[in-house]
Amino acid sequence: MIRRTPIETKINHERWLVSYSDFITLLFGFFVVMYSVSQVNENKYRVLSDTLSKAFDHNATSTAVAQPPDQLAKLDDVASQLMSALDTLVSDQSVAVFGNESWVEIEVDSNLLFASGSAEPNPQAKTIFAEVADILGPYENAVAVSGHTDDVPLRQNARFHNNWELSAARAAAVVDILALNGVAPKRLSAVGFGEFQPVADNTSDEGRAKNRRVVLRVARERAEVPRAAADKIISESGVVANSGEDTNLDNIVSNGINDARNQDGNDGVPGDAGDEAPSRELPDGRVKPVKLPSGGLLFSSDPDLPRNNN
Repeated sequence: MIRRTPIETKINHERWLVSYSDFITLLFGFFVVMYSVSQVNENKYRVLSDTLSKAFDHNATSTAVAQPPDQLAKLDDVASQLMSALDTLVSDQSVAVFGNESWVEIEVDSNLLFASGSAEPNPQAKTIFAEVADILGPYENAVAVSGHTDDVPLRQNARFHNNWELSAARAAAVVDILALNGVAPKRLSAVGFGEFQPVADNTSDEGRAKNRRVVLRVARERAEVPRAAADKIISESGVVANSGEDTNLDNIVSNGINDARNQDGNDGVPGDAGDEAPSRELPDGRVKPVKLPSGGLLFSSDPDLPRNNN
C-alpha cells in the first residue's frame, strides 16, 4: 500500500495582529465619539435648556408674549469682552481698561490713533474702535468719548488753533467710527479737554505721552433724555397758547414790557400820581410782565397786590 506524503501546513504565528488592529480601530472610534460628545457648546446648551424649560412649564400658556430682553449691558461683561478683544494692546500697555460700578473706561494712547497734530484717524484706529463697536453695538448704554493732549502748544497748524480744538476733533472722529460701525448715534457724545486734565507730569516725555490719549467711557445707564425746549415748557404750563404765535420767551417779555410802557407811560410801574394801575393781561388772557423798580420782572395776573418789590 502506497503511503501518501502528508501535506505540510504552515502555521501563521502573526494572526493575532489582525484581531488586535480591529480592536484598536474600534477603540479609537469609540474615544473620538466620546470626545465629540463631551464638547458641548455652552450657548446652544443654554438655549436648548431654556426651550425645554418653557415647553414643560405648566404655568406657561400658548398665548404668552415673550418679554424683550434688557438692552443694557452689564459692565462686568463689557469689561471682559473689551479686555479679550484688545488683549494684545492691553499687554503692550497701549490700551487700559478699568472702571467701577457706574462705568467702564477704555483709555487708548493717541499715538496709536492719530499723527501728531492731526485728528484724522489712521487704519489702526479704525480697526480698534470697529472692534469696540461690535461689542457695544447691541446695547443701549450711553458712551462718552473724550480727547486729551499734552501741554505743548500747537505750532503752524492750519486747522487747529489750540490743543482744545485738537482734542475735541479727535473725540468727534472716534464717535464717527463708532457710529459707522453700528453704535446708535443717540448714545454717543464727544468732548475735548485739551491739556487741562493730565494724568501725568508734562515735564517729561513719558508724562506727556501718557497725557496724549482718547478715553471712551461706557455708562451703566442709558443716555439722558434731552431737556425740553423752553417754548414747549411754556406751552404745557398754559402761559402761552399753542396757536402758532411767537413762543420765544425773550419776545414775550419784550413785547409785554413795551405794551405796559405804552399803556401807562411810566415804564410799566404802577402807583405814580394820577395814574390808574393798567390791566396786566393781554387780550388773549396771557399774563403780562411788570417791570419792578429794582429792575426785575414780575409775572402776575394781579400786580397791584401788596408785596415787597425790592
